[in-house]
Amino acid sequence: MQGVLTGFAVIAVVIAVGWAIGRRGHLGEHGREVLTKLAFHVASPALLFTTLARTDLSVIFSSRLLVTALSTAAAAGVFVAVGAVRRWGVGRTTIGALCSSYVNSGNLGIPIAVYVLGDASLVAPVLLFQLVGVTPVALTILDLSGGGAKGPLWRRLLTPLRNPIALGSLVGVAVSAAGLRVPAPVMDPLTLIGGMSVPAVLLAFGISLCGSTMPGRGPDRQPVFLSVALKSVGQPAAAWALAAGVFGLRGAPLLDVVVTSALPAAQNLYTYASRYGVGERLARDAILLSTLLSVPVLVAIAALLG
Repeated sequence: MQGVLTGFAVIAVVIAVGWAIGRRGHLGEHGREVLTKLAFHVASPALLFTTLARTDLSVIFSSRLLVTALSTAAAAGVFVAVGAVRRWGVGRTTIGALCSSYVNSGNLGIPIAVYVLGDASLVAPVLLFQLVGVTPVALTILDLSGGGAKGPLWRRLLTPLRNPIALGSLVGVAVSAAGLRVPAPVMDPLTLIGGMSVPAVLLAFGISLCGSTMPGRGPDRQPVFLSVALKSVGQPAAAWALAAGVFGLRGAPLLDVVVTSALPAAQNLYTYASRYGVGERLARDAILLSTLLSVPVLVAIAALLG
């Protein structure tokens, strides 16, 4: 239980600092936008490159990754289907689908993997799958559904290569796959810059809460509640059913995949929503509510399967 509580405590403190900064206006009226752009264009690409460049890609070939991929697709697919029927729009539905299935595998997943599962590397397959598979696809959809969708076909097909986060991820994977060793004079500054990513995202999220209304109200109420239900209950339930019923996982492997699937929506989803100017309140409310609900959910899973 210590890992669950420690991970959430760290996130809560940094978000609270962001809220206090926003309330006192220390960063001015554009502080949130600056932090968001810093994270999206500079810090997050550096973090993803340095993380993936050092990762053993062999971890992706496992039944645990298949469970993660299928449970992610299930949760996101349900939201997309409902969004299409309710005509919530491509951008808004994309953000909602991400909030329903994209777990906080970094700043929360790592400490929980260490303290609850006993091995930080267990979160690596989830991190790789989301960074290399989900993120480029989702950001490409957001690019093509907005103002960036104009222009010749060849330019639109190269959209993932123009997105800094997707580009950082893909280059990191290429470096790891090629077995290259990045010289310290190059890697060290990138590591230092990448260290700003998580704090910048959490501080921007905290600033966004300043003066905001209670979550789950307004025009985004239905997509918020749907995404939170899918993220907090639907995805871990799907992961458990697939892991135990289809792949025959038991014991620690079963606990690993269910715990990682029950992690809340990642804070960087709010960065994406802000960057593209779509579904910002949906992302903010869904992240906040899923983070709160994931505490009892993770405790219950650890008690039942641990």
